[in-house]
Amino acid sequence: MQPIVLFIGIIVFFVLALAITNYMQRKRGNTQTREIPPPSIDLCEGGCCGAHEVCEKDSFIAAFMEKPEYFDDEELDKYARRDSAQYAAHEVNEFREVFYSVLDDEKPRWIRSLQMRDISLPDQLKDEVLLFVNELRAQKMHA
Repeated sequence: MQPIVLFIGIIVFFVLALAITNYMQRKRGNTQTREIPPPSIDLCEGGCCGAHEVCEKDSFIAAFMEKPEYFDDEELDKYARRDSAQYAAHEVNEFREVFYSVLDDEKPRWIRSLQMRDISLPDQLKDEVLLFVNELRAQKMHA
């Protein structure tokens, strides 16, 4: 019973101390609340804010402002709004052919173009694409 009374006494002490401190601050005229404004990101200027591993400005804002870029892959538009697990082997090969025909530096833009066109990358190809994009990022970081 005694530990409970001690615990409640400590809580009451801190609540009273907080109330007294708050009363004294208001009496002095200090009624401003401290609020740290979030860092502003100027979306009009070029460049990345640097707050994220992958620049969200390039990927997220571009989806609303740009039209999709085509890489001589208009034939893939027939796969729009299709589930990534529902591709047959010959359809996966169509994606693979386009992926390996696109220049290395343009591959991330090609993937973004597919996203903007609502074309899901086949599950069978995702590991290859992810491996390549990770290698490309590593090269850019060390360059």
